[in-house]
Amino acid sequence: MSGFNKVVNSYDEACKGLQDNMTIMVGGFGLCGIPEGLIAKIHAMEIKGLTCISNNAGVDGFGLGLLLQKRQIATMIASYVGENALFEELLLSGEMQVKLTPQGTLAEKIRAGGAGIPAFYTPTGFGTTVAEGKTITRYHDKDYVLEEALYADFSFIKAWKADKYGNLIYRKTTMNFNPMMATAGKITVAEVEEIVEPGELDPNFIHTPGIYVDRVIQGKFEKRIERRTISK
Repeated sequence: MSGFNKVVNSYDEACKGLQDNMTIMVGGFGLCGIPEGLIAKIHAMEIKGLTCISNNAGVDGFGLGLLLQKRQIATMIASYVGENALFEELLLSGEMQVKLTPQGTLAEKIRAGGAGIPAFYTPTGFGTTVAEGKTITRYHDKDYVLEEALYADFSFIKAWKADKYGNLIYRKTTMNFNPMMATAGKITVAEVEEIVEPGELDPNFIHTPGIYVDRVIQGKFEKRIERRTISK
């Protein structure tokens, strides 16, 4: 990389510095908006002991499901077990620690981490196992749970377009968790569909400013559909 240019030309460069036992955030919701090539690279690197923060763990054999196959994730912080049978098996057997978190709370914990807010109160989860061991405070005759922010050593995200300075635009629902995760990683790596020259992106439509992004790589995406439903 030279100056403000964030573009890297290989997945080795994109994942440089990733080591065992680190915490990573991975954007996406199911298979929508996931950084497919970056996940495949982590799988190939055989990194172990990861704490992974993501909405869910893909499906069997694809997305984060690849990392489950090699038992590369030690702790999964997620809101949904979903369609992944291996994820469910590892959870029930205790082979992998899973911290199930309400989806809105998970999103806010990540957003808070990126904003430098150490913790916040929410009524979500009060009176359930979600609140066990956490500080409870009463405000205006209502009980709230103190939730701590989330941070990561690496945030691996997917965007539609980037310029060479790392400014990002997401497309439709692929935005999901990607923008907030981009702000909460010590190193943020964006895998994108298209890279353009600085000035080509309309500044009115940039979702993630390049200041949050450390590396950008051009990817190729299979874009699987998690569950296809058609009319009879």
